[in-house]
Amino acid sequence: MALAVDTLWTDARLATLASGRSGIGRIDDGAVAAKDGRIVWIGTRRDLPGDIVAGEIVRCDGRWITPGLIDCHTHLVHAGTRAAEFEARLAGATYAEIAAAGGGIAATVRATRAASVDDLVAASLPRLDRLIADGVTTVEIKSGYGLDLATERAMLAAARRLGAERDVGVVTTFLGAHALPPEAKGDRDAHIDAVLAMLPVLAGDGLVDAVDAFCEGIAFSPEQTARVFAAARTLGLPVKLHADQLSNLGGAALAAEFAALSADHLEWTDAAGVAAMARSGTVAVLLPGASHMRRETKVPPIERFRAHGVAMAVATDCNPGTSPMTSLLLAMNFAAVRFGLTVEECLAGVTRHAARALGRDAEIGTLEVGKACDLAIWSVETPAELVEGLGALPLHARIRNGRHT
Repeated sequence: MALAVDTLWTDARLATLASGRSGIGRIDDGAVAAKDGRIVWIGTRRDLPGDIVAGEIVRCDGRWITPGLIDCHTHLVHAGTRAAEFEARLAGATYAEIAAAGGGIAATVRATRAASVDDLVAASLPRLDRLIADGVTTVEIKSGYGLDLATERAMLAAARRLGAERDVGVVTTFLGAHALPPEAKGDRDAHIDAVLAMLPVLAGDGLVDAVDAFCEGIAFSPEQTARVFAAARTLGLPVKLHADQLSNLGGAALAAEFAALSADHLEWTDAAGVAAMARSGTVAVLLPGASHMRRETKVPPIERFRAHGVAMAVATDCNPGTSPMTSLLLAMNFAAVRFGLTVEECLAGVTRHAARALGRDAEIGTLEVGKACDLAIWSVETPAELVEGLGALPLHARIRNGRHT
């Protein structure tokens, strides 16, 4: 019986990023076949089944195909701008000083609380469109600029709407433990109580795919974070953590204790934290945009991650204050130049490892039979150009679930 497929892409160079292959999983003169949105065949063109019948054949003229890119850490949905804080940082103000003066996250909370779901969708779509133009097919979107039930719900609902407005996979993360709202009057435990009350309601609404927290001196303690994670565990929700960004509170080890999907930032993570992440399989999500914007000189312990086999993902951390970045390609460049990642590590970081950081690696992140046919087709001679380029727009075509988008 003939192998009938919907679409066959041929005459391509493939970077499969499959874990069983060496390097980037390169296949020269390759072909990919999809049916019903899934990859059903992949290999060299000379090995194509002789009885394959394709509804459409797309010749790629030697272009590179990678998995669709995955931005696994964003704060994409928000209202307002914090450009004035950028100027303040240029003048020497620190992250903590800006927060103490009522800026930082608190400023975005005020703007976001004043916005409707429609407002949030309208403000966020241009940011999402810029990511899509970089070949992104899946994006994680956090809440955390509401800090009350109504606004957290609005943010998560807006994130779901974005996935309906554009052909992109959206993974939602509840980040109620992001900062203290003004009504908490400095009582962090009281706000954690409020977060624990919000969580089952939002999960019951079907708005929460994962739970996050900000474990830091200006945010929440390890003990307070553990309360949130325990509640998420009760609801069967995976967790992830903003960890060790400004200081070492043992966030990486705490994330590992709860088998977190990821620990993110990690500039101050120590050897014990790295070892704990290795044991738990927690992915290290590197956010070089925030490091760049804050002029940070401390970098994550890349060599220790390598030595312990900790998977490293790369993400934009798209947010209005410390990383207003809407290019995952630029994030790869920063990860290479500032953190010392190789081209292969950068590519794995926005595909295979990013999928793991979202708990979606069985579905996306590599070019393998059975996975979603999410592809990025690039007009480049070598994948290194995807990491090297500053402001380049090399995307030729973007395929989501087997469809050209």
